[in-house]
Amino acid sequence: MMKNSRNIFILFILICSSLALESCKDLSEINENPNGLTIDNANVNLILPTVLTETAKIYNDLGYGRAAGIMQHTQKDAWSGSHNGIEWGPEDWGGYYNILRNNQAVYDVAVENDLRFHQGVALVMKSFVFGQIADLWGDAPYTNALNGDLGGNENLLPVYDSQETIYNGVIADLKEASQLLSLPKGEYRQVLDEADVFFNGDPAKWQKFANSLLLRYLMRVSLKKDVQSDFASVAQGGNLILSNEDNVYMSFLGNTSGDAWPNNADPAFDGTNGSNYRRIKACETLVDALREKNDPRIGVWFETIEVPSQFLTEEQKGTINHLEVVEGVRYLDREFLTSEGTISNVSVNPNYVGAPPQLQSTHGFNLNTAPAQSSINPYVSFLNERYKEASGPLLRARLMTAAEVNFLLAEAAQKGWINGAENYYNEGVTASMEEWGVADNVSDYLAQENVSFDGSLEQIIEQKWIASWTAAQEAWYDYRRTGLPELEMGPFSPRPVFPLRFIYGNNELNFNQANASTAIDRLELTNFSQNDKNSPWSKTWLIAGTGKPY
Repeated sequence: MMKNSRNIFILFILICSSLALESCKDLSEINENPNGLTIDNANVNLILPTVLTETAKIYNDLGYGRAAGIMQHTQKDAWSGSHNGIEWGPEDWGGYYNILRNNQAVYDVAVENDLRFHQGVALVMKSFVFGQIADLWGDAPYTNALNGDLGGNENLLPVYDSQETIYNGVIADLKEASQLLSLPKGEYRQVLDEADVFFNGDPAKWQKFANSLLLRYLMRVSLKKDVQSDFASVAQGGNLILSNEDNVYMSFLGNTSGDAWPNNADPAFDGTNGSNYRRIKACETLVDALREKNDPRIGVWFETIEVPSQFLTEEQKGTINHLEVVEGVRYLDREFLTSEGTISNVSVNPNYVGAPPQLQSTHGFNLNTAPAQSSINPYVSFLNERYKEASGPLLRARLMTAAEVNFLLAEAAQKGWINGAENYYNEGVTASMEEWGVADNVSDYLAQENVSFDGSLEQIIEQKWIASWTAAQEAWYDYRRTGLPELEMGPFSPRPVFPLRFIYGNNELNFNQANASTAIDRLELTNFSQNDKNSPWSKTWLIAGTGKPY
C-alpha cells in the first residue's frame, strides 16, 4: 500500500487528538513537522491511494471477520471468543480517524486548488468512514474531530457529536459529492487514473457510489426520520450502482502482508502453516439457508466436508464399528449417540456441514477427535480453498455492490416509497449470483417456492443477508433496525440476543473521559445491558425507543 511523508505529521496530530494524552495540549504551539507536507506542496494523487486502500482493508477486515461471526456466516476454532462468543472489550477507533485525517488532507488540497473531482471523492470517503464510525459506536467526535493541529481543548479533546448529527452530515456531504462528480471526466483537472484504485478516475462511477451510499444511509435512519421523499428522489434520478460493473471493489495484490487477503494460508504471510485459514469454518445458519434453497453460491464460499458421516443401518451393525471410517465415510451408531445425549451435535449431511453459532470452540463439533487445540476438523466445512490464497479474482474488498443497492430499492418498494419491489428483489438476487460466477443457475433458483418473491420484507432481508458475504456488517446494521433475519444466538452466547454496538475504547475513556461519559449517558439501556450503558447491548439514537430489534 502506498505510504506518504504526511504520515509523520498525521501521527503527531493523532497523538494530540482525542485519542491522545491530555498533556499533549501543552505541545500544540510547536505542532509543526519540518519534514511533513503542507497544503501548498501536497499532491492529492499521492495521498488518495492510501485513503482508498486503508478504507477498503478496514471494511473488509470487519465484514470478513468479526461481523461474519455476529451474523452467523462463519465461526472460528480456538481463540474464538470475540468471533463466536461476543466477548468484546473496549474498541479504539484510531484506524478510522487515521484514514479521515489523510482524507481531510485530500479535501483541503482539492479545495485550495479547485480540484472538483478530488473534492467529490474526498466527501464520499469522509461519508463512508464517518458513517461506519457512527454505525459501530454511535455518538463520536465529528465536527472538531480532525482539528487537532489547531490546538485547544475543543480540538484536542473534541466533544462527541450525536449519532443523528453525524448521519445528517453524511447525507448532506453525499448530496454535495454527487453534484461535484456530475461533470464529464474531461472537465476535471489533475485526475490520475492510477491513483484511483476503485474506479480508475471515472467520475460517473464515483457519482453512482455517492448516490448509492446516500440510499444506504437514508434507509439506515428511516426508523427515526421521514426519508421517503428523499429516497424516492434519489432512486428515480438514476445514476446508481445497479450493475456489477459499477461495484465498489478493491482487489488484493498479494505482494506483502499489508496488501494480501486476510487469514490466507500463503507461507510467505502465514507462519502458522495455514492455521488462520483453517480456523474459519462455515456457520450452520448460513449453510442451512443455502442448502435449503439449492443455492449454488454454497460451493463458491465453502468446501464440501472431507469425511462425510452416515448412520449405520441394521445390516451394517456388527460388521462396521461406531466411528469407523470405511471408504472415506465415517459410520455412526444412532442408538449409542441417542443414549449418551450427543446426537443433537451430529450432522450427517453428505456435502456441507456448518458449525453451530456461538460454540465455545468448533474443533470438537460433529464428533471430531482431533487434539483440543487443533483447527483440523474433517467433519465440518472449511471455507473454499480460494480463501487460502493471498490474491485472486474473487478476493476483493466489497464496499458497495449492485446486489445491495437493488435490495435497498426492493425494501423501499415493499414499504410503498417507490414501485417495483419484485423486480428489484429479482435483480438483487441476480446481481449476487453474477458477482460470484453462478448466474447460469439464477432462473431455476428464482423459480423455487422458497425463493420466488412473496412480497415480504423478511424475504428481501434474508437474501440481502446471504449476499452480504465478506461484508457482513451491512447485514448486522440491517438486523438492528429490522430484527431480520430472525437468527438465534447459540448456547454459549453471553446474552440471548445479538449485540448492537461497539464499546468506546480505553483511549477515549481514559483521556477524553468527560466527553465520552456524556455520550455514554445518551445511550439507552436494554434488559441485556446489565446496567452498563457502555455495553454492546445498549441502544444508540438510531434504534433507541423503536422497539427494534428487541
